[in-house]
Amino acid sequence: MRVMTNNEILRVDHVRRGYDKSNGELLVLDDVSLQLVEGEIVGLLGRSGSGKSSLLRIISGLTQPNSGSVTYLGQPVDGPIEGVAMVFQTFALFPWLTVLDNVEAGLEPLGVPREERRRRALAAIDLIGLDGFENAYPRELSGGMRQRVGFARALVVNPTLLLMDEPFSALDVLTAETLRTDLLDLWNEKKLPIKSILIVTHNIEEAVFMCDRILVLSSNPGRLATEIRVPFPHPRNRLDPAFRQFVDDIYARMTAHVLAETINIKGLSIGSRLMPVSTNLMAGLMETLAAAPYNGRADLPDVATRLQLEVDDLFPVAEILHHLDFADLNAGDITLTNNGKAFTAHGMQERKQMFAQQLLRVVPLAARIVTVLKERPGHRAPRTRFQQELEDYLSDDVAEKTIDAIILWGRYAEIFSYDDKREVFSLEDVVE
Repeated sequence: MRVMTNNEILRVDHVRRGYDKSNGELLVLDDVSLQLVEGEIVGLLGRSGSGKSSLLRIISGLTQPNSGSVTYLGQPVDGPIEGVAMVFQTFALFPWLTVLDNVEAGLEPLGVPREERRRRALAAIDLIGLDGFENAYPRELSGGMRQRVGFARALVVNPTLLLMDEPFSALDVLTAETLRTDLLDLWNEKKLPIKSILIVTHNIEEAVFMCDRILVLSSNPGRLATEIRVPFPHPRNRLDPAFRQFVDDIYARMTAHVLAETINIKGLSIGSRLMPVSTNLMAGLMETLAAAPYNGRADLPDVATRLQLEVDDLFPVAEILHHLDFADLNAGDITLTNNGKAFTAHGMQERKQMFAQQLLRVVPLAARIVTVLKERPGHRAPRTRFQQELEDYLSDDVAEKTIDAIILWGRYAEIFSYDDKREVFSLEDVVE
């Protein structure tokens, strides 16, 4: 047990969160411990499925862990706590309220008198750079301006701890960059009431740009895999070679965790979690790797930059290409296999045939669906038939995404048809 320091804001000790399934408990978080102290920005970095958002909800008091504890300023957290504010990815504004009313809305439940609410809301709006838009409605604002309202609403309660759940991911690149820089300027100039910030992100460069420490979570279940201290003072230069190398090193570390979590597992099972990665994205990555300057082998960070892909976009593509034996992953590199090279050399129909062969060979759920369809007299089966089977192994939303992935790939490979309106698989129109 860690001893509380004088400047400790929050402590998480051995938190565990799971859900009961018919074949046992589905763990989302397992034995997670961390500490936040005054004056630091800490990033939670991990892929989809690492439990980042679940951990944030537990820290905020919106969700209770199955075991373990969370303490805020030395007091146990057993529900929403005053002094902690959150900024969401999706803005979460009331569309029928003006900017001023949206910001004030965070103070009303606290019993703050009307005049005081107005004064504090106007100050927060001015601080975040939205003065002049007090009477505008969300529909009149750009995405970046709406997120500024979200920041103002969080700041107006004078929080000690600010939690941010991928607050920039719904914004375009330039808007996100402006907001990050503005927030860091306010933080470094000590114009914010906040003593500590915890930000969930899947963007490695964003984490290195903003954070003093980065906590990397592994996946399925989420565990604290490593802690990385960022050595650069603010303001940081993204083009500095040392900055770029640091980002590359984190890519390599995260790739190593991907290998440990999934790639070294001997094959996929019926209950394996799959992400609905576009076949166009798979083909595009293979074509990029096959062409100069890579000629079959590339550094993952370099490919991510060239294709403008984030971690949550890049790793699922690399993983499924590995499982389908189109590519190999090693540390921070991705290399085309002989199958991958052959895929890029062929035309559309040959590519589909190769993809179908590999899909049926290595993805048990795809083979199961085709087998069931062939055995049934009408060669049809409802989506629920397979999704309910997956829900014995996976959470409901992950099971749904896994079925979506199989539908996407199966249609491309022409191993079955799928009627989205009736949610029915069939062998109709499938070319034998």
